[in-house]
Amino acid sequence: MNDAEENPLLNGPGEVGLVQYSDFDYEKPFTFEDGQTIPRFRLRYETYGRLNENRSNTILICHALSGDHHCAGVYSIRDRKPGWWNNMIGPGKPIDTNRFYVICSNCLGGCQGSTGPESINPDTGKPYNLDFPFVTISDMVRAQKQLIDYLEIPELYAVVGGSMGGMQVLQWAIEYPEFVKRIVPLATTSRQGAQSIAFNEVGRQAIIQDPEWKGGNYEPDAGPRVGLTIARMMAHITYLSDKGMERKFGRRRRDSGEINFSFDVDFEVERYLRYQGQSFINRFDANTYLYFTRALDYFDLPETYGSLEAAFREVRARALVIGFTSDWLFPPEQNKEIVQALLRQRKQATYAEVPMDFGHDSFLVDAPNLYRLMVAFLWDK
Repeated sequence: MNDAEENPLLNGPGEVGLVQYSDFDYEKPFTFEDGQTIPRFRLRYETYGRLNENRSNTILICHALSGDHHCAGVYSIRDRKPGWWNNMIGPGKPIDTNRFYVICSNCLGGCQGSTGPESINPDTGKPYNLDFPFVTISDMVRAQKQLIDYLEIPELYAVVGGSMGGMQVLQWAIEYPEFVKRIVPLATTSRQGAQSIAFNEVGRQAIIQDPEWKGGNYEPDAGPRVGLTIARMMAHITYLSDKGMERKFGRRRRDSGEINFSFDVDFEVERYLRYQGQSFINRFDANTYLYFTRALDYFDLPETYGSLEAAFREVRARALVIGFTSDWLFPPEQNKEIVQALLRQRKQATYAEVPMDFGHDSFLVDAPNLYRLMVAFLWDK
């Protein structure tokens, strides 16, 4: 039996299998919402499935803060780590690649191939670092629209995403109402609340106060690794729930169960958080973390448009908004507010609340109830 046969992710039923990314280069100036302009940008993206004859079956996936373009499949026999939403995307899965042409891009401002703070500024020949413009959710969406136009896609069958991705989904429906037919924002909000802003600020300060941050001008493959680790550990706690953590870890200790009387890892939950922090710093740029969390903080549809109802006035897309009972970062009430505002504008909108114990990250885990909702909404003609 060869390696491919041993790995169901490569050729198993329901799997997209081996994938590769592509790069889209926009060779014109792009002006950000803060008024600054860059001469060009790149978006890294992946696609799965095939376009139908009239090019009307495209689903755009929008990733969350720590995500990227790689949301399904694997890169090689050696690199078998599946995309972050591999359980959702594939032949016969809720986002069915036998039915739909699926696109996901790394957001503008990112650090996984798209133009961001660590990219080279063509005007100086050096990394942008903190000279990179402040990026907003609207900036991310407008850059994605350039990619969609480049791919000659005349409409989006659906835009789907959770958390920061859900914010992009809402922005797509608002900015391109004639272009987007359906939206599925999950575990998201129409405005970043004070508690979420506070958590983001603590994470940013962990990075900024790290001596290796150096005002954002650290060398590639260096930088505030300790600060970014702490920021990720703290943020990851907000993605979970008390009940879920208790069930998964409880007070289990790492070794024999006896107290070590030390400040090293003693409890299993400590080891898990340190693992999350260490794995994160190996793939994520600290300055991008600053920029993306600020983009979250500045997201406020009621303030931007005068009210949430006014924000949705021109929306044409059918909406399925999904909240999760144990999500305390963007709790169900914030997801309900989106649907209520859409309904007040007489839009086609449905709210679904999924009982799960995995907290904010519930939209990422295996969830048959969620799958049924997605299938009913996306497969319905």
